Amino acid sequence: MTVAASFWPRRFPRLPAAEDLLIESEPGTRILARCHWQPERHRRPALVLVHGLEGSSESGYMLGTAERAWLAGFSVVRMNQRNCGGTDHLTPTLYNSSLSVDVRAVVFRLIEGKQVPEVFAVGFSLGGNLVMKMAGEMGERTPAELRAVATVSPSLDLAACADALEQPRNWIYERYFLRRLKRRILHKARLFPDRYRLTQLDSIHTIRQFDDRITAPHSGFRDAEDYYFRASALRVIERIRRPALILAAADDPMVPFASLDRPEIREHPQIRLLGPRRGGHCGFISRKEAGERFWAELVIVDFCRSQSHLTDFSR
Repeated sequence: MTVAASFWPRRFPRLPAAEDLLIESEPGTRILARCHWQPERHRRPALVLVHGLEGSSESGYMLGTAERAWLAGFSVVRMNQRNCGGTDHLTPTLYNSSLSVDVRAVVFRLIEGKQVPEVFAVGFSLGGNLVMKMAGEMGERTPAELRAVATVSPSLDLAACADALEQPRNWIYERYFLRRLKRRILHKARLFPDRYRLTQLDSIHTIRQFDDRITAPHSGFRDAEDYYFRASALRVIERIRRPALILAAADDPMVPFASLDRPEIREHPQIRLLGPRRGGHCGFISRKEAGERFWAELVIVDFCRSQSHLTDFSR
């Protein structure tokens, strides 16, 4: 399902044209969000979508969830993580799994001036870690407008995910991500040659090595081990004070289910862990006769609707 979901041909004819919004998350860093506003958006809830590793606002699962949410009455904001979706020039820094500040900036931009009455944050894979990390960091200071968060195949334990990618059966995934990450850092070095001097790229053969030699030192971490510990949402997950959904499959090749099926998640009063036996990584393709081919998108939107305090916002 992991591979099939990535290459499944899809069209999104009912999703209206997007309005681009640039948001400064830190000095010198801007985030590009692609927004689909409902009429009278100040009376409609908004869904912020955050993609995974080497994805973008144009990823199929982002567009599919956006269309379903739009039809359900939500305004939708498809957020690009920094550098993604052709935005490398908008910041000299790299994106990584610790940058919950970027999601927070988008959420607060929507809340400021009461642009929308409710916000829901939804993350996929690495984006799921960012969303849960943001919610945990907010803790008791979570704004009332942030009603809930939801994740699909979230990489909440980054070290466990790096270990999983190094398993021989996952070589195709590690090779895919590593090739794209190397291509991205080479492009970044061309844009900012004084900041990135790459002399050891050919000797990097795993995601962990890339994080140890590229991501960590260029993002303020000692090494990959320090990065994985400080960036993992598990470190702050007990502080989450809003309803949260984690949808993850037992057969996920990249996010070990054991890294999610743990006491701090299972016993948390606000977190619901939904773990079907099959689904792969951000796959969850249903049989045609089930009525909904991309099941995770249905689950996510229904969950957010159930957590809304607004009584009538359906289209």
